[in-house]
Amino acid sequence: MFFVQARLNAFAYHGSMTSKPLDLSAVFSTHPYAKTILNKLDHHGYEAVLVGGVVRDVVRAQLHGRPYVAPPDVDIATEAMPEQVQKVFPDWPTIEVGKSFGVLMLSTPDGQRYEVATYRTESGYDGRKPGQVELVRSLKQDVQRRDFTINGLAVGLDGQLIDHVDGLIDVQQNLIRTIGDPEERFSEDFLRMLRAVRFACKLEAVIEDDIADAIRKKSSGLSSISQERIREEIFKIFSSHQSRRGFDLLDDLHLLIHILPEIEQLKDVPQPIKYHPEGDVYIHTLLALQWADQLKLSPLSKLAVLLHDIGKPQALINNRGEHMGGHDHIGEQMVDQVGQRMRLTKSEIRTLKFTTREHMRIAQLPRMTAGHQLRFLQSGIDQTNSENFPESLRDFKTLLEVLLCDAQASAHQSEAWLPVLQTLPDCLLRLRDIEQLESAHALLNGHDLIEMGMKPGPQIGELLEKIYDQIFAGTIQSREQALQAAQLELNDVSKSHL
Repeated sequence: MFFVQARLNAFAYHGSMTSKPLDLSAVFSTHPYAKTILNKLDHHGYEAVLVGGVVRDVVRAQLHGRPYVAPPDVDIATEAMPEQVQKVFPDWPTIEVGKSFGVLMLSTPDGQRYEVATYRTESGYDGRKPGQVELVRSLKQDVQRRDFTINGLAVGLDGQLIDHVDGLIDVQQNLIRTIGDPEERFSEDFLRMLRAVRFACKLEAVIEDDIADAIRKKSSGLSSISQERIREEIFKIFSSHQSRRGFDLLDDLHLLIHILPEIEQLKDVPQPIKYHPEGDVYIHTLLALQWADQLKLSPLSKLAVLLHDIGKPQALINNRGEHMGGHDHIGEQMVDQVGQRMRLTKSEIRTLKFTTREHMRIAQLPRMTAGHQLRFLQSGIDQTNSENFPESLRDFKTLLEVLLCDAQASAHQSEAWLPVLQTLPDCLLRLRDIEQLESAHALLNGHDLIEMGMKPGPQIGELLEKIYDQIFAGTIQSREQALQAAQLELNDVSKSHL
């Protein structure tokens, strides 16, 4: 009943909004050639519009008085056939990214690329993509194939909104609703179920009850979708500031078990109430993810937070229900499997394995000996980026983020992370000095000086210290420069003895 009343209340906005042109200045400021493309197609007698997310976000900003930031890409649709588009832009290089689907990529004089798609209808879906595509001259037909009403809005060069699917009403009311029958839409492409959750998070919107019911009915279809497409949607959910809500929705809509069954298995896994009064491992994990939202962590860091305790169920079994010792190492192996399944990069998997394996040990940093502290920090250094010291510690930074979220989602809170942060500066300074010294040794060492004629003794250490100071300062950056500087110092020493 709420949604019916909401839609009735929104009709007043519908009339006033469609009569008032949209302000497209921010769009055309960021994408100036989008205006050129629309203008040229219109000049040649072809209808052409902006469609999809770019229009949705302009409408949303104007309706709700929010700042608008133009997206990196815009979707342009037209009644012109691909060969007609090419004739309109004879001097622009064209890439036929999907000519049979009516999609061309135009390269503008400044080197930018714009995708221009002919209106089309689609049929013969297999749960992932259409089997048949027919190019048409009607925008109204084209928008009927799209997923959600909020993505079915279009606008012409004159700024007049074109709404064939009542998308404006749903934007105004922050509703996620499919175009046409929801079960049919989701059966065409099961990934749309994840997109519904993503848009709910990104737009702070509500998934309409009928849409939610249809997702639950079709949820198992997600198993037929490639992991690459699923991963992309999950990372987009993480990119919002409502990823905790996103995973609540994934669970409620029966999607979570088809994406990350390892998280589903954390439910009802008990924890000592002394340390985890918040509840079981699942509740703790989502609460930690909520802290990651508040801290505005990166998608990969949020995934690290989500996965940090996935080894606990198996550890509890291994320890006959007495404790969860070893869950960090069990989790590391599981994270490797999750990363492979999600088709993550080797670098991303390395980060996740490191944070999962070490998320318990990091809290012990203040109580470690100086040597153990440095060896621990060195274990998190990215050797492929060792020349950039701050960037090489990216994995360790992610580990600190996991520690913070993990602690805040338990009884430990600042007692766990504050001592670590207090200890860390001195540790990092010592680590930097050691890393620099190792780099300096690679450029020049005592054996080099002996080969240059110096006799073993304290003078070698004194000369190396002079050269290392220049290396640390950045004035010497290669072995050749180090050897030249050492030879100059030796020449000066020889002259002083004459």
